Amino acid sequence: MSHSSDKTMPLMEHLRELRSVLIKAVAALVVCAAITAVFTPQILQFLIAPYGESLQTIDPTENISIYLRVSIMSGAILAMPIFVFLLWSFIAPGLEAKEKRYVRLLVPGATVFFLVGVAFAWGIMLPAAIGFLSTFQSEIFKSDWRADSYIPFVTSLMFWIGVAFETPLIVFFLAKLRLVNARQLLRAWRYAVVVIAVVAAMITPTVDPFNMALVMAPLILLYFFSILLAKLA
Repeated sequence: MSHSSDKTMPLMEHLRELRSVLIKAVAALVVCAAITAVFTPQILQFLIAPYGESLQTIDPTENISIYLRVSIMSGAILAMPIFVFLLWSFIAPGLEAKEKRYVRLLVPGATVFFLVGVAFAWGIMLPAAIGFLSTFQSEIFKSDWRADSYIPFVTSLMFWIGVAFETPLIVFFLAKLRLVNARQLLRAWRYAVVVIAVVAAMITPTVDPFNMALVMAPLILLYFFSILLAKLA
């Protein structure tokens, strides 16, 4: 009986710690979403700026749902350093001193890489994509986009590009855990290009090769940068 309890207690302790982390993460999201809700009108104007016109709303509650969606999304971005820190606090007890030193770099690094990816999507990807979509067959189609379609399109593009830019940090961490190494990654570069092409096709909002190349080029550079980080690891 005592032997079974020794096995059960650590598991229950981990579950309690995980519950505490999740509660804190939800609380951080609620607080940050409440803060960003004050600035949501400015955020919406910022998101609509590449389109250059006001957006249509058809459903009676569409304005409110879009407002809440942007508030929550902005709150999640604002709370991201807190999320990473909470994740770090959960896994830190199981790491060695050397591993903790490297993982500490992930907290600011993940935020910086994500923001760089968002800035790339905002400054390069969105103008090119919106310019293509809004003028495609303009003599046949009249572009008058709905808020319920445009806002999720813009936010999902910025989010996934931001996530993709965190690839080097993920590879570095995997290399520190000795799950991958630079030689393996270098040998697999052809397969990586194929995977990147598939990911770019999923992320890219248009079907033209120009916009797909805009996504693929930085992802390929990030892959080779990941190989360098794996070598350093």
